[in-house]
Amino acid sequence: MEPEHPAILVLGAGGHGKAVVDLLRAHGGWRLAGVVDAAPRVAAVLGVPVLGDESHLPELLRAGIAAAHPAIGHNGLRLAAAARLRAAGFALPVLLHPAALLGHGVALAEGAVVMARATIGPEARIGRLVLVNTGALVEHDCELEEGAHIAPGAVLTGGVRIGAGAMIGAGAVVRPGVTVGAGAIIGAGAAVLSDVPAGATVAGVPATLLRSESPPP
Repeated sequence: MEPEHPAILVLGAGGHGKAVVDLLRAHGGWRLAGVVDAAPRVAAVLGVPVLGDESHLPELLRAGIAAAHPAIGHNGLRLAAAARLRAAGFALPVLLHPAALLGHGVALAEGAVVMARATIGPEARIGRLVLVNTGALVEHDCELEEGAHIAPGAVLTGGVRIGAGAMIGAGAVVRPGVTVGAGAIIGAGAAVLSDVPAGATVAGVPATLLRSESPPP
């Protein structure tokens, strides 16, 4: 008899929660135990039952569900949800879609997720709770710090550095060797040719500064 797959809980019943449930269904190595949400509005996500709000976390842990994932697209909310899951006693495993491609020597930290058709080049470093979304390209030697989000179709060319909590919009392209500071926002479709300060918002081709402010502590 084959051993039973480990059980995992998904926190978040919204759009990104649906994408994570889809990843776990495709993966085959996990048993989806259910979904919880801070304010449940649906009964199920892709057929997986919503078990209630986060008040159920202790009983789910006692029932033997040891792993969970904070399936929330917003960087700050994802990090906060991960902290609650960790405090409750859940492990935060790496989630890797079977249709993603990883080069040699890629490092993936706790809670990182790589969605379908994303490609990560050799010796890239993907930090804790980073989200590399559908079809994104993270080239060789890139470094993505905690809680960053690389949106669908974005391209990070070689040696790019992305600061903690930064957001790289859908379809944006970042030139080789560029650093994007913590908490910065890169608009969809932008072409980033030079370093972006922490907390800044840039957009356009080439990307220009729209807003500059200090990132939260």
